[in-house]
Amino acid sequence: MNQLAAIRIFAKVAECLNFAEAAKQLGISNSVVTRSVAVLEQHLSVRLVNRTTRRVSLTTAGQLYSEHCGELLSHLSAMDECMAIAAGRSGGSLRIASSSSYATTDLLEVLAAYRLQEPRMQFELTVFDDMADVTVANFDICFSVERHLRDPSLVCRPLVQTQDVIVASPAYLSRRGPPRTPLELSSHDVLLASDAPGRYWEFRGNHGTQRVVVRPILNMQSPLLVKRAVQAGLGIARLSKPLIQSELSDGTLRPLLTHVELCGDERTVWILYSGQSHMALPLRRFVDFVIERYRQRATEDENETVVPMGLTGSALASFL
Repeated sequence: MNQLAAIRIFAKVAECLNFAEAAKQLGISNSVVTRSVAVLEQHLSVRLVNRTTRRVSLTTAGQLYSEHCGELLSHLSAMDECMAIAAGRSGGSLRIASSSSYATTDLLEVLAAYRLQEPRMQFELTVFDDMADVTVANFDICFSVERHLRDPSLVCRPLVQTQDVIVASPAYLSRRGPPRTPLELSSHDVLLASDAPGRYWEFRGNHGTQRVVVRPILNMQSPLLVKRAVQAGLGIARLSKPLIQSELSDGTLRPLLTHVELCGDERTVWILYSGQSHMALPLRRFVDFVIERYRQRATEDENETVVPMGLTGSALASFL
């Protein structure tokens, strides 16, 4: 028996909890997967997998063995990467999940910059609109833009903060006129993305905090679609500033109610990854690169006396 090959196959079965899917991802036949797991169980004299006609699950021993297999395979990957670096041919592949708002702003520049440093690195990118739609454990790393994010099973590192801006198109404002006060929002057409507060928005002014009920005419999951709807003149929306920065600059979208403070407007760009003790070297190098890139950006912006996305460099340094 090739025990290492059997361990790799079992690890994939443990990840997929499906023999056919494991075989598909490994590029081998179903029979090879089934036979390999059976031989491994015979070698260990213990059942690793419960098999029924409907589902596959790990036994208690299988769960424990799967954890050790993951550590072993991570060690082997790190060893291979060390040798590749020593031979001057570093590379690898990373499975990345990203919220659409981050994927269409900073992410591609980050990947391009990293490829200049690691030209052999490859990426598999999955983009999502709602964090609930993605299983972070299925990826090496995830980028998300959330107001509050805590997951005890993952390492959650904040990178930078962004701000929401209330905007509308010139066409809509010409037709309906801009709201002069927060209360006037109640009579306007409001567009909502799934990541924005739904029933009411709060504002802080000279007379305290004011809660305004909004009545959306359109609810959409994707902030990119909401942005497009605002550009088409459908109504008013609150969107993350980096997502609409170019439109604010060229005037195709205009900020509203800038004389009052929008409460709860801050979001954080997070980088999430597994907290396993033996992180694969390609992942460790990428994480270090991303974090250092944002630290350098904060320092440069601070030296230029520019506030990056609502957070000063010194505040970001302490935030990280």
